[in-house]
Amino acid sequence: MVCIRQATIDDLLEMQRCNLFCLPENYQLKYYYYHILSWPQLLYVAEDYDGKIVGYALAKMEEECAEPHGHITSVAVSRTHRKLGLATKLLSASHKAMEEVFGAKYVSLHVRETNKVAIHLYTKTLGYKKMDLDLKYYADGENAWEMRKYFGEPPASKSEAKA
Repeated sequence: MVCIRQATIDDLLEMQRCNLFCLPENYQLKYYYYHILSWPQLLYVAEDYDGKIVGYALAKMEEECAEPHGHITSVAVSRTHRKLGLATKLLSASHKAMEEVFGAKYVSLHVRETNKVAIHLYTKTLGYKKMDLDLKYYADGENAWEMRKYFGEPPASKSEAKA
């Protein structure tokens, strides 16, 4: 059995470990500290029955923008615990906190253009939409889709506003 809960400062090393085993984009420990000290309500972990962190969602708020919105910095689930819906649960918890605590209008993220499994999760399960392709976004030169999920009605597009 796996429990989804808000992360604590004591979880950061295990979150980093999970990141190092699961993803090519890795962060220094100070980046995890920055997130938990700035937006503690937005970080969630998946903890197994042995107390091991097997997944996490690292998120933040972009508060300097015209519309306050959240951003998913990183989400990962250990290979041994995939296909259990943990990423969906982790992200949903973070989404809820963004909207309820910070009044976010939407959440954004970047995903590798070739990561078809993640794109399917974001679009089909969680309701994200592709917004733009950011060329050479990643350090290895791979492109990234910028994606957004609106909480409530998305704003009218410029063509809809003219009609």
